[in-house]
Amino acid sequence: MALWDGAVLLLGRLTKLDATREQLLSLVESYGSCAVAMSAGVDSAVVAKAARLALGDRAVAITGVSASLAAGELSEARAVAQRIGIRHESLDTDEFASPDYVRNAPDRCYHCKTELYTQLRAVADRLGLSVIANGANADDAGDYRPGMTAADEHNVRSPLLELGIGKAQVRELASLWDLPVWDKPASPCLSSRVAYGEAVTPERLAMIDRAEAWLKQQGLSVVRVRYHAGDLARVEVPTEAIARISSPPVRDELVVLLKSLGFKFITLDLEGFRTGSQNVVLPILDIER
Repeated sequence: MALWDGAVLLLGRLTKLDATREQLLSLVESYGSCAVAMSAGVDSAVVAKAARLALGDRAVAITGVSASLAAGELSEARAVAQRIGIRHESLDTDEFASPDYVRNAPDRCYHCKTELYTQLRAVADRLGLSVIANGANADDAGDYRPGMTAADEHNVRSPLLELGIGKAQVRELASLWDLPVWDKPASPCLSSRVAYGEAVTPERLAMIDRAEAWLKQQGLSVVRVRYHAGDLARVEVPTEAIARISSPPVRDELVVLLKSLGFKFITLDLEGFRTGSQNVVLPILDIER
């Protein structure tokens, strides 16, 4: 009986996934043509795959490139696009020219996405593509995401969000479509590591990028190196990895590396990695403004 129940449950999940896939393809097909704002993450990869299946050559994946993009992400986006079979373009964005972006208030992402979507619209118009789509999913609706305001202002579609498709279903679709990033951890832009109120600069992002790259070389797939005032690094790793990272040989090497990069103080967050830990100060910042 247990085996039969398990088979019925699996069949039900597959049937639901099939329905979700068809809904997504139908919605994207209704666009007529589409430019997909594509990072190297799973969400935009699923949208790009759907666009390729639904629209064929009338779909193009476009990746914005700046100092806020971690090393290796552009090459991974290209590889995923090639795997999907969708045409891929890259464009250089210039969000650092905006004082509102550099000053790094809680609405920083709004100014970044405004620059991205403005440039994407120009590319889409040049290529004759009617719709811009992003990879926002249903789970994103519950977090503080000022970039979604910029998306609304630029008429950017969010097919996963519109259909109520959350992260778990996105990963199931990516696995179904054999996308290599189906289980890739979320990796927001490097600017999200800089504490609000501290200026975002290419130099600081390079410090963060190199520090995180070293930690990943130690076998950690999920890490964050947060930049705080006074060139202080707050390192987040999964709680089960804290003991290993704080052991003398690894700790000593990490300290030497981070100081060579320009960090003056190095701390290890005992709460471990958690998404959006920078946002815990938002109510305080709202009060102070």
